[in-house]
Amino acid sequence: MTPERYAKIRRVLSLRQPTLSVLMDEVNKPHNLSAILRTCDAVGVMGAHAVPPKNGGVPTFGATSGSADKWVEVTTHTDALSAVQTLQAQGFQVLATHLSEASVDYRVPDYTRPTCVLLGAEKWGVSSEAAQAADANIVVPMMGMVQSLNVSVAAAVILFEAQRQRLEAGMYATPQLTGEALERLTFEWAYPELAGLYRERGEAYPALGEEGEVLSLA
Repeated sequence: MTPERYAKIRRVLSLRQPTLSVLMDEVNKPHNLSAILRTCDAVGVMGAHAVPPKNGGVPTFGATSGSADKWVEVTTHTDALSAVQTLQAQGFQVLATHLSEASVDYRVPDYTRPTCVLLGAEKWGVSSEAAQAADANIVVPMMGMVQSLNVSVAAAVILFEAQRQRLEAGMYATPQLTGEALERLTFEWAYPELAGLYRERGEAYPALGEEGEVLSLA
């Protein structure tokens, strides 16, 4: 661990936004899911959510994600409706990318609120039950012959609007991760293999020095 690497980890974690997330409803193409994770990392999303495709497993594609899956933890859910309800119970507004009579331009919602963007697979979209349960349906206005964007492109457009609003509100200027959560993630990002050993043994992580050195090893 070099001091420069440690400084970058601390800087990136200081910009993370635990109150911004995405929920991928059966996004089944690895390059789409991984591209979404790459955008999540780029705008500071702390963790994402996914309903695995019915054929099993959440697909990944490291070459496309640029290893973003290392930095954005993905929590899986059994179905989109229960995932929406769980996120709402945690205080998130859920915005479903879904065309309906009640749909609004994706720039209308307030993304400075705790927000999760619900995205569906290109062929099927978001399930109707999840779209109805969402706090709002949003769309990206289309001026051409096609009716929708690639799901990973739509995710990028929406997440960068969220970033724009949060930058204007100063939400990246004040770290949202502090205390124990910040120290835990710093150790896990800096020393992932060592962190795994400590978790297996059920032991607390050792403290780190100012330049990222491990101060003591058990």
